[in-house]
Amino acid sequence: MQIPIIKKLVEAYSLIQLKDAEDAMMEEQKPAIEVEGKDEGECLTHVLASIYIKEKMEQGTAFNQALRDFSQRVRNSIS
Repeated sequence: MQIPIIKKLVEAYSLIQLKDAEDAMMEEQKPAIEVEGKDEGECLTHVLASIYIKEKMEQGTAFNQALRDFSQRVRNSIS
């Protein structure tokens, strides 16, 4: 998970575009937007993080806090 890539996605794309990219990736298709990452799993992680953060930001949460919330959620899921 690379924070600069996530931040770039959050700033560059709408929530709808990010969700469409998620849908395409889940169907093993190339998304309409450019998503950087070393492999498909990392690209999907970037999109999922961006969606989560964008949704939190629409509720009034700052980017940094939304990112911390997502990171905590990931840590909790693997521990």
